[in-house]
Amino acid sequence: MELHILEHRVRVLSVARPGLWLYTHPLIKLLFLPRRSRGAAVQAAGVTKIARSVIAPLAEHHVSVLMLSTYQTDFILVREQDLSVVIHTLAQEFDIYREVGGEPVPVTRDDSSNGFPRTQHGPSPTVHPIQSPQNRFCVLTLDPETLPAIATTLIDVLFYSHSTPKEAASSSPEPSSITFFAFSLIEGYISIVMDAETQKKFPSDLLLTSSSGELWRMVRIGGQPLGFDECGIVAQIAGPLAAADISAYYISTFNFDHALVPEDGIGSVIEVLQRRQEGLAS
Repeated sequence: MELHILEHRVRVLSVARPGLWLYTHPLIKLLFLPRRSRGAAVQAAGVTKIARSVIAPLAEHHVSVLMLSTYQTDFILVREQDLSVVIHTLAQEFDIYREVGGEPVPVTRDDSSNGFPRTQHGPSPTVHPIQSPQNRFCVLTLDPETLPAIATTLIDVLFYSHSTPKEAASSSPEPSSITFFAFSLIEGYISIVMDAETQKKFPSDLLLTSSSGELWRMVRIGGQPLGFDECGIVAQIAGPLAAADISAYYISTFNFDHALVPEDGIGSVIEVLQRRQEGLAS
């Protein structure tokens, strides 16, 4: 399997909702003006498939990661100063390439000697609570050529519509529905995650999904903002799901982590993760 280290450097930021209007114009320019760009991440494929071979080894070497699954592929973001550790840790298992001028150049373990090894032993990972909001989610893509056709609806959802979907019954013991909308545009490929109620606002003939049209349920990790210093958060979730052969779609955000799993398997997922949490806490 191959991993590609993309050439651009990225930052992970958060914008307070009252100040969002200050960024509307530049964000719209990024969304709708044609521009070829690349992310700064280690590119892989399938969070469940790579849980043991990528995420777990990095957690063992105390490398903090952010995970971004898209409709097309998956990206792992690591701190720039940890890149040598990442290469040295994964080079035996993967063919690693660094993107230079748009072209892949092979990377060897010898190229990562600076700053490695990392031998310190960090504290045991914190056991974070998990919640499963009642929303049902869709994982979608869109032909970039048709993006202008949904521009008005997309702008409304991103910048103006902040009400919580009303899918949940108030008497349900499960956590209520949450507002969640993820839009990514990477190398010209568009990926969108939204709840089923929000999807109704968009033209159905423009949004594309898998032939099965399956819906997903969410597991949200963390009762309060997680921060970037802690290691092993993704591994706590991805590892048990991989061991149980449960597919997952993982999105790390500035404050929380989110795993999307097939709707019909949410009961098994909660059971697997609760057993894992009990094991870490004991």
